[in-house]
Order: sequence, then C-alpha cells, then structure tokens
Amino acid sequence: MSTTQIDGVSVNTQASVYFDGKCVSHGITFPDGTKKSVGVVLPATLTFNTGAPEIMECVAGSCEYKLAGSDAWLKSGPGEQFSIPGNSSFEIRVTEAYHYICHFG
Repeated sequence: MSTTQIDGVSVNTQASVYFDGKCVSHGITFPDGTKKSVGVVLPATLTFNTGAPEIMECVAGSCEYKLAGSDAWLKSGPGEQFSIPGNSSFEIRVTEAYHYICHFG
C-alpha cells in the first residue's frame, strides 16, 4: 500500500532540483530527527549516487531501475520499493511521472 500522507513532520520549503528539473524533491524531518525526501522524477533516464543507504518507495507512477553492478532493469510501481546500498549508484528510467518517498538509512 502506498503512503498517501505524512503527518507531524517539518518540511523544507526550498525544493531540491536536479537534472535541469527532471527530479524535484522536498526534504522532510520527523520529530525523532529521521530525514526523508518526497518528490517526483519526470520522464528521463538518470543516474543517482548515494552516500547513505536509501529506500525508494513508489507512491504513484512507475519506474525501472538498475543498481550499480547489475545488468538487470527492474520495475517498481505504486506500493513497491527498492533499496540502494550506501556509497553506490542506480540508474532510473521513467516514462510517466514517478512520485516517490526516499527513506535515508
């Protein structure tokens, strides 16, 4: 089931804009200090690098992704998620707007 609402958080109102506007997100902080971002990736094929481990949760749309070191493109749709190790990267292919929550590890 997709997350549709996040209550009780602080939102960074300044958006993070990547890849000439192909990815836009807002950082959110929970009362316990946990940080996540909520955003959208527009149709494109992009490569993201990770510092800390991340979990990408799809809330609407879909994407295909390929983790560093893999040749396999896998699909992720609403209610699904995938994990990326820290100090790694992943490619993402989007053909319709992909709405996500990024959970930082």
